[in-house]
Amino acid sequence: MKTINDFNFKDKKALVRVDFNVPQDENLKVTDNTRIQAVKPTIEKILNDGGSVILMTHLGRPKGKVADEFSLKKILPEIEEVLGKTVKFCNDCVGEDAKKMAADLQPGEILLLENLRFHSEEENGDTVFAKKLADLGDVYVNDAFGTAHREHASTAVIAQYFPSTKYFGLLMAKELEAIDKVLMSGEKPITAILGGSKVSSKITIIENMLPAIDNLIIGGGMAFTFIRALGGEIGNSLVEVDKQTLALEILEKAKEQNVAVYLPVDSIIADDFNNDAEIKEVDIYEIPQGWMGLDAGVRSRKLFHDVIMNSRTILWNGPIGVFEMSHFSAGTVALGDSIAKATKLGAFSLVGGGDSVAFVKQFGYEDKVSYVSTGGGAMLESLEGKELPGVKAINN
Repeated sequence: MKTINDFNFKDKKALVRVDFNVPQDENLKVTDNTRIQAVKPTIEKILNDGGSVILMTHLGRPKGKVADEFSLKKILPEIEEVLGKTVKFCNDCVGEDAKKMAADLQPGEILLLENLRFHSEEENGDTVFAKKLADLGDVYVNDAFGTAHREHASTAVIAQYFPSTKYFGLLMAKELEAIDKVLMSGEKPITAILGGSKVSSKITIIENMLPAIDNLIIGGGMAFTFIRALGGEIGNSLVEVDKQTLALEILEKAKEQNVAVYLPVDSIIADDFNNDAEIKEVDIYEIPQGWMGLDAGVRSRKLFHDVIMNSRTILWNGPIGVFEMSHFSAGTVALGDSIAKATKLGAFSLVGGGDSVAFVKQFGYEDKVSYVSTGGGAMLESLEGKELPGVKAINN
């Protein structure tokens, strides 16, 4: 893997693609700066070598039009706060101003270019636009794992203009190493925990991972499609009726590959989808009509705990209950506790995918697992076995 550790940036201008697509409140103040913090080591390495940094990113979905609420000026104070440095700002990412500011940049300085997606050519993967960006720097660094699955001008196309001077940033390298640990080099037993609502969104991941893993824990709403396929009564629980045959096929494939599959055995059920509904705990195969399963029960938590404690490598994608509602968060909290405990005892744990990352942050597990992925879609596509355009562009 070609990382920035293989290069000395002295007197070089590094064009660094980052992912500063950060959440903001109604006043456009940054509410979570994790993605900015994540690339700080890359920026510091370049500056410490005696180089300068030109940052490229997108923010939101302006759809190729200039829109003030998506301007990177709004997040500039947060970037300066995190980096502890003054950051110069250019009102466009291409054009005469960008060229001049990039040319005038001195070693040790940082320049932030305006939102790439103010130009439709970015998402269209336009080569002319990519070349204009490329002309601003001497070296290309991709540290935007969150957009590595997009074939955009700044993430994939631009790399061709840096045949021998293109590198992964330190964040990208960590992300790829974490995924490799699960799929290729992880210490066994390897356990994958998949939650969330739909089997259909996880099929390719499951099929690609089966040869690599020893245990598969299936929880959350997607578990009910399996339970129903196995003849269970699931009441009004979430189900993909047309995916029951597929669920049985997955169980058969797992059996053929000697992968042990663990489904919930009991469920916290409610008579309505809200936190104040009446709730009770029942066998997951016996949920009465008018009731729905919204969390894993006590016996399921114990079952999952035992599997996790016997694992050396753990992947977690998706909650196993509706954790956003306090009465249905206990299952996911118990799962988080089990993974944290196993990690403390030496297991490697990777958490990725929107909802599980949101859970980990909300409930304070970030420092209790080995690695939290910054790129939901990119991580899932990696787990599906796809070579991401942003990765392929550096490797080629």
